[in-house]
Amino acid sequence: MPADDAAAPRSGRRASERTSERVMVNKVIPFSLVDGPGSRCSVFLQGCNIRCAYCHNPETQAACINCTDCVAGCPSGALSLREGCVVWDEATCIGCDQCIHVCGHRASPKVRLLDAGEVFGIVRDYVPFIRGVTTSGGECMLHPCFLKGLFERCRGIGLETLIDTNGTIDFEGHEDLLAVANGVMLDVKAWDNGLFRRLTGSGNATVLKNLAFLGERDKLEEIRVVVVDGWNDPEDAIDGIADTLGELVGRQRLKLIRFRRFGVIGELSSMASPSDERMAQLERRARDVGFGEVVTA
Repeated sequence: MPADDAAAPRSGRRASERTSERVMVNKVIPFSLVDGPGSRCSVFLQGCNIRCAYCHNPETQAACINCTDCVAGCPSGALSLREGCVVWDEATCIGCDQCIHVCGHRASPKVRLLDAGEVFGIVRDYVPFIRGVTTSGGECMLHPCFLKGLFERCRGIGLETLIDTNGTIDFEGHEDLLAVANGVMLDVKAWDNGLFRRLTGSGNATVLKNLAFLGERDKLEEIRVVVVDGWNDPEDAIDGIADTLGELVGRQRLKLIRFRRFGVIGELSSMASPSDERMAQLERRARDVGFGEVVTA
């Protein structure tokens, strides 16, 4: 992986040990219609390796550092300090998100440490009503062995499995995970490396490598481009993706997402969304270069 790209630290533990690792789970959405085809259970992990300026859930970016800024202001008393750590009582929590609003570290104390079997136990309760499971974040590819353990269990009962990723973790070397994943939903945040770095704090060489790698293996469920005029280059991204995929572009789904400031903090928190005309223009461009399916959101 190029040195300028964000990467997960590699563990020296044996694979059998890593598959039982507990990860920070931010939330599990029982039924989602926007995280892949059909009704899906979406699992959001805590922690990300980049810092997108337009992130809609910035509280998933970092792990809680137990600064305690959120404890005193919790209206329901769901947060407390125990042996130097902030502890969240899910049963007492009223979901007001006051703790998220006051955190200056882009973290949430409302996480659970769960392993693949425990998350599968949650997912299994929704089986009669869902088609599959999508893992997201944060950045779920920071925990490939956890994903593999969860996906093996899900596939065993007939559930489809998708990975929603920022693309900065190299998929090459994770063939075992791809074998139990039905597909990948890949974000292409900017085509130009300089714009990508300004937007995220990292380079995009690995994203572009993954685009080609996953396309060749027919593992691209969806490619996503968020339209943030002035911050990224959606026209270049559309053209570049099409050129990279070549003749495969005709069977590829592209999702053009209108920037919305909901949940965004920092410089882009007051930025306007692209107009309908702008989104329609980009949709026409994508169809002209041959994408098999183009949707806007």
